[in-house]
Amino acid sequence: MRALTHSSLSAPTRPDNQRLEFLGDRVLGLVMAEALMKADRDANEGQLAPRFNALVRKETCADIAREVGLGDALKLGRSEMLSGGRRKEALLGDAMEAIIGAVHLDAGFDAARDLVLRLWQSRLDRASETQRDAKTLLQEWAQARGETPPIYNELTREGPAHAPTFTVEARLESGAACHATASTKRQAEQEAAAALLAEMEPRP
Repeated sequence: MRALTHSSLSAPTRPDNQRLEFLGDRVLGLVMAEALMKADRDANEGQLAPRFNALVRKETCADIAREVGLGDALKLGRSEMLSGGRRKEALLGDAMEAIIGAVHLDAGFDAARDLVLRLWQSRLDRASETQRDAKTLLQEWAQARGETPPIYNELTREGPAHAPTFTVEARLESGAACHATASTKRQAEQEAAAALLAEMEPRP
């Protein structure tokens, strides 16, 4: 199945899943954006954006791939298989997006949306409950567990002066950390906090 074929095993007669991954990423984004808007009709863009990014990030796709056992079905080249490819975050996330893209091509958008909502529903429910900004929620989550407030480190600043992009890391005292990239430092901090919240599975 093309959606499960990694580039390490691709050949002219056996195409890999990269094009399907490209499509699936866009389908996932549309489904999540629509679902978040329906779930919270009063939320503004600044509130929706961190929830969205936490739901569509590669790590979340990889987590869901693990939950459905997608790693066992991946078609990998020998070197990738020996290096633990079935457990790699990037490969699992890419394959999950490729599956979404394949379903969209084979059965249409409605079928792809049904698949995404079924697999993402529990995470979507938790994201929809978030009424305050992600940085505040992450700080409250840490303090409730006796940890110091999270810290935010600017990892990179790239691009022209008039349109830079910032990559920021959010890190907890425990060592858990996530990073995000956005057009403003503040938004990158919010998205990194949201990603870390999703990884730690907090309850607001």
